[in-house]
Amino acid sequence: MAKFDVDEALIRKLAELLEQTGLTEIEYENGPQRIRVNKQTLAAAAAVAAAPAPAAAAPAATAPAKTATDGPPAGAVTSPMVGTVYLSPEPGASPFVKVGDRVSKGQTLLIIEAMKVMNPIPAPAGGTVREIAIADGRPVEYGEVLMVID
Repeated sequence: MAKFDVDEALIRKLAELLEQTGLTEIEYENGPQRIRVNKQTLAAAAAVAAAPAPAAAAPAATAPAKTATDGPPAGAVTSPMVGTVYLSPEPGASPFVKVGDRVSKGQTLLIIEAMKVMNPIPAPAGGTVREIAIADGRPVEYGEVLMVID
């Protein structure tokens, strides 16, 4: 029978990160080891089920919502991890980039803090920042659009 080693400290740390960031799921991968921690959102699901009429009316009043098949827009920079986004190197400092700024490939666009590690997110290509799709200090999910660069 294969032994299944569980790093309880790592799981507790991931669960704590979920609570701190408000995320619903986090996945950690280190070589062959992969751990996914998912937070049940029964309260949110019950609230949606209890009020279906307002939820159905909302899309008609707004522009057509993107579907899951639309994918990110051209030039989108998506999050490579879950964590918290910081648009400037430190509180009160100027942001790394603003809408309309020209950026070069490899230039730091923002930082994502994950597991208490600050991860700079570089521009995948040069261009002009058309949109910053996320607010400073906000939790971000894997694959979520951060910026759009033309």
